[in-house]
Amino acid sequence: MSGVAESAVAPPAVVWDRHGAALRMELARPAALNALDLPMIAALADAFEAARTDAACRVAVVSGRGGRAFCAGGDIRAIYRGLEEGQDVASRFWRTEYDLLVEIERFPKPVVALMDGIVMGGGVGLAMHASHRVATERTRLAMPEVGIGFLPDVGATWRLPKAPDHVGTWMAMTGDAVGADDARLAGLVDHVVASDSLPALQSALAALPADAQASDVTDTIRRFEIEPEPGRLEDQRALLASVFDAPSLDAASERLAGRDDPFASKTLATIRSRSPMSLHVTWRLLELGGRSSSLADCLDREFDAAVRVLRHPDFREGVRAAVVDKDRNPRWRAWTATEAADWDAFLAEAGRMADKGEPR
Repeated sequence: MSGVAESAVAPPAVVWDRHGAALRMELARPAALNALDLPMIAALADAFEAARTDAACRVAVVSGRGGRAFCAGGDIRAIYRGLEEGQDVASRFWRTEYDLLVEIERFPKPVVALMDGIVMGGGVGLAMHASHRVATERTRLAMPEVGIGFLPDVGATWRLPKAPDHVGTWMAMTGDAVGADDARLAGLVDHVVASDSLPALQSALAALPADAQASDVTDTIRRFEIEPEPGRLEDQRALLASVFDAPSLDAASERLAGRDDPFASKTLATIRSRSPMSLHVTWRLLELGGRSSSLADCLDREFDAAVRVLRHPDFREGVRAAVVDKDRNPRWRAWTATEAADWDAFLAEAGRMADKGEPR
């Protein structure tokens, strides 16, 4: 059983095949750091359906080709190009992607995500809802959306509020990348293995017996585990807990400004460089996500917010500065109290509808 997804950018974009007990799915756009486009999402959905119905498959394994990235996120260029051409590329992409993420979270068989190299945005989404999240010493994981005038989506507002001591809030509000140890602290990684051990791990998973269970997958991965280099967030947990427990982002910023601490100063400078609209929306979404009852509810709310953010000038400006012109100098629109109140009302209503499971 195997499959290949063709992409207009760099075919084949996804390759999948069963090896013994493991159905392996490989993202295969290395020149684009395995960034996701709609055909890739559709191909992954097909692969998961094959894994679900194949009695000989005991585990699904997702990896990235090329050695540089597991997946650097969604194809933001395609979304930007669609905006410029007046086409609604984004809504279809996000809805299809979010449906896949719910499928991964609810999948009846173990799902192993091998997060070697860069893991950003949509790549984090593919991995963090899997049952077995595996990082390496080369993992660089980030939800960098506030830096492009967007919001941490793909279920980040479900996972990040659960991180201890507001580590997840720091990740969302700065967009900074972290290594394996910090990603594990944030609850986004279960195991860390050496990058050069991944082929042997893949072979070991393929060799699982026909009656293998999730615990057998866990035991197999543990045979390859290493202790990663210490991250930077463990020593900052007390600071993050005291700062981001604030009732608002403004209050958190004031607390950071009052700290005579290099980490606090850098965090504040980073936050001040991000889109004011994105920061406000992200803060509110994290609050709502922390009170939500399911991933699906958070994804519904993220979808509504994402469609609205797409129409905001900061999104086009952020993508222009980061991806199109690459001058890294976005000129964000001034943020007003009126706009903040309007967003608060919108998100509160979206939150009520999502938590009731009402279709939209």
